[in-house]
Amino acid sequence: MIRPATVNDIETIQKTLEYYADKGLLLPRSLNDLYDNLRDFIVLQKEDEILGVGSLHVCWEDLGEIRSLAVLPAHTRQGIGCQLVEVCENEARKLGLKRVFTLTYQEKFFAGLGYQTIDKSELPHKVWGECLKCIKFPNCDEIAMIKNLKY
Repeated sequence: MIRPATVNDIETIQKTLEYYADKGLLLPRSLNDLYDNLRDFIVLQKEDEILGVGSLHVCWEDLGEIRSLAVLPAHTRQGIGCQLVEVCENEARKLGLKRVFTLTYQEKFFAGLGYQTIDKSELPHKVWGECLKCIKFPNCDEIAMIKNLKY
């Protein structure tokens, strides 16, 4: 079952994201940041266990970002990440967004879902506001990818 995240999920979400952040595969998120953006997050839950997490963040009038996408290591390659992205894309459509992008190290995964690699400079300046807080700024090595949503 995929559902909106609740405050009770935040600790599990942070631990899941930290696992991949420690490996350099995902950017870390503070508890404060997770609580501030709680409404952006969804989780995939099976029985009482959260197996995966993702978020859709609205950036501009026609643009959203899929971020903090992570699946527990024991449950990768089972389609959970694809399901989470699909739910985020559907939510983006409901909100009237025309495009979604991601900054990722998982280029092959997102390419398989129809995302195209772009130069980061093609993204609006508003996107970079959060980048100023990042430990990798200004030497970001993430790959920018974008998808035009079909209605």
